[in-house]
Amino acid sequence: MHRLTGIGASPGVAVGRAVLLMQSPLVLRFPIQPGQVPGELARLDDACERSRQEIRDIKARVARGAASDLGYLFEAQLLMIDDPMLAARARELVSGELVNAEWAVQQAFEELSSVFAAVEDPYLHERRGDVADVAGRLRMNLGRARGRGVHLFRDVEEGSVLVADELTPSMAAQVDWRKILGFASDAGSPTHHTAILARSLHVPAVVGLGSASRSVPPGALVVIDGASGEVLVDPPEDLLAEARRRVTARPRPGWEPPVPLRDTALTADGVPVALEANIELPDDAAAARSAGATGIGLYRSEFLLAMTPASAVTEDAQFAAYRALAEAMAPGPVTVRTFDLDDSQVRSWEAGAAEPFDARVTAGTSGALGLRAVRLSPAMPEVFKAQLRALLRASRHGRLRIMFPFVSGVEQLREAKAALREAAAELEARGERVPPLPPIGVMIEIPSAAVTADLLAREADFFSIGTNDLIQFSLAVDRTDARVSRLFEPLHPAVLRTLRLIIRAASRRRLPVSLCGEMAADPDLLPLLVGLGLTSFSMSPTAIPGARAVVERLDTAAARRLASRAMRQATVADVARCLARRRARPNGTTRQPAADTGGTSGSR
Repeated sequence: MHRLTGIGASPGVAVGRAVLLMQSPLVLRFPIQPGQVPGELARLDDACERSRQEIRDIKARVARGAASDLGYLFEAQLLMIDDPMLAARARELVSGELVNAEWAVQQAFEELSSVFAAVEDPYLHERRGDVADVAGRLRMNLGRARGRGVHLFRDVEEGSVLVADELTPSMAAQVDWRKILGFASDAGSPTHHTAILARSLHVPAVVGLGSASRSVPPGALVVIDGASGEVLVDPPEDLLAEARRRVTARPRPGWEPPVPLRDTALTADGVPVALEANIELPDDAAAARSAGATGIGLYRSEFLLAMTPASAVTEDAQFAAYRALAEAMAPGPVTVRTFDLDDSQVRSWEAGAAEPFDARVTAGTSGALGLRAVRLSPAMPEVFKAQLRALLRASRHGRLRIMFPFVSGVEQLREAKAALREAAAELEARGERVPPLPPIGVMIEIPSAAVTADLLAREADFFSIGTNDLIQFSLAVDRTDARVSRLFEPLHPAVLRTLRLIIRAASRRRLPVSLCGEMAADPDLLPLLVGLGLTSFSMSPTAIPGARAVVERLDTAAARRLASRAMRQATVADVARCLARRRARPNGTTRQPAADTGGTSGSR
């Protein structure tokens, strides 16, 4: 038995076979059954053939350019695909160790890399980069065959537990939680949004383990204790029996069979609350509808680029994706966020890099505060205009809304709207029918946008509050940095005051405002947010049923009183105690003293 100790992030006990998820590079590792071997080998063969053709295409483009003498580099990559130590070795691992093809390719790459590392010849040392490029291309093409979103976990057995180097909110949104009973991660903290999501789903979780992803073999029997922060790997029978007893004794709300849901959730006193979904790919619309989403509150369109070469992301291809999403969610609204990328990610995509870039831009990277999102658009007008033309064409097929990310002030919003009008004029010049411009929104995620929300409200059709970045930038905290992540506090008085400022600015202009992010998925925070005046939320599809249950038990008058008390508190601990007192009362609706009856301006 191997015992690991981390930080309990979500209480409860889970027992299952380990599935490994490595974010860098993105590799899912799990055991397969003997009958699945032929299918995995076929996927590997298909990925090899796709990779060969792509490398030939790149070689041909290079031959036509100024660097035609570098074609030999790609000849070497073609030979590497057929090297016995790469693809052939991966086939051996699939057949002999009964593992999925992605893990086999990564393992073969690591073995081959160790050979290069042991050789003193500098030339051969440099060839490791070529091997990494080829291995990344193989993984990318295997990923295309398997798909993204919940399809990433399609072949994972039910009753598994997830062990990851890091489980980001965007990746957590793609996990099929019907199959995954709990998770453990090397990184993270109890205040990380993924931990909040785990608690809302009643999924046991342990974070901050440091090296679990490197020490837990795929397929090992694992016990996750989210209360004690312990992870047991291949425990003896007596400990295993005790853990299983605790699992069966613990209720697991949120796992009941899906039932038909109303279009809009209603509070106990009849106030409608919209619960929409955050998704990464159009295929995720089915999961959103199944979870009871009334629409898509955030479609992160940059994920279209994360797994697709530049040559394939044409205006027509984007139009097809946006149209499919709009039609899949009809009659519900679909809010598409324009590409939120930095310049290095776009350059990597345009250059046809084999390893798909990470479509997350996080604090702590050069891209988070650099040439990003709407700041990048003027520097790459054709990429931006192609997306806007595709969105305008797709808006004829559903209730599409366009949202611009990382806007810092009115000037940037005006520039983005001008680009949209230019895109409409280009479509008209091509003889295409252009519908009236769809609603234009701003993602409020920068403190400067929050402070000038009253000015932005004069020129936008709706707001969406992006809490992930807004909290990070307001508190100057990188929540992925374990040294300071404890300071990432959604309940910080500065965060609550910023939210109230935005809500009031929108309310004065009668502007729709939604909160987009996993802060809304925390059942302890939803009453506070409703009390501040929010009645529209967007979150991971898996969090929607739990959020609906909270909303339907909520009395909005009590929620306003709760918000009024919380806004008077001076520290995070004071706000937390305020929320704890509410939880201690039946349904949180106990009558309060007259001094607490005032609500916030944003709730009126």
